[in-house]
Amino acid sequence: MTTNLSTTGKFSQNRSLITGIVLAVLGVGAIALPVFSTIVAETWIALILISAGVAKVYYAFQTREQGGFIWKLLLGALYVATGIMLFARPLTGVLTLTLLLGSFLLTEGVFNLVLAFRLRSQRNWLWVLVDGIVTLALGAMIWAQWPTNAPWLIGTLVGVSLLFSGVSRIMLSLSGNAPADPSAPVASV
Repeated sequence: MTTNLSTTGKFSQNRSLITGIVLAVLGVGAIALPVFSTIVAETWIALILISAGVAKVYYAFQTREQGGFIWKLLLGALYVATGIMLFARPLTGVLTLTLLLGSFLLTEGVFNLVLAFRLRSQRNWLWVLVDGIVTLALGAMIWAQWPTNAPWLIGTLVGVSLLFSGVSRIMLSLSGNAPADPSAPVASV
């Protein structure tokens, strides 16, 4: 029984390691080819919107007796139309998504700054303040460089995210089941 659990754990650890390596390689590829990865990310978002729109239209017809049919149908159509627009005009979609990302970061930065000053009485409120300043600065940088940053920005951010996800998965799988403190007892199942 112990051997079987040990083998299963080792298989899961190897699978996690392989997944981490694949994610890290994809992240490096996305960073190396940011324009291509931006288009891939934009196309993926378009397909998600189209799929969600179709699901919303289907839901509208399934629940038409419950009220709000026209609004549900219009919302589904909006999703589909937005997805088709992103799919048909990827450059326009990339420009729009980059501008939305900058707007989101600016707004989040302002909200975090307000939150930080409301949390001044708490012990580590400065971390929220720093988060707000950094987020606000990132949003401002995107806006200041838009539209010239649009072709590479989203792909680079996706690549960085994939790379860090891969590295963290690799590091977790390499650590195995060892406890963080070598003197700490290992929990048994």
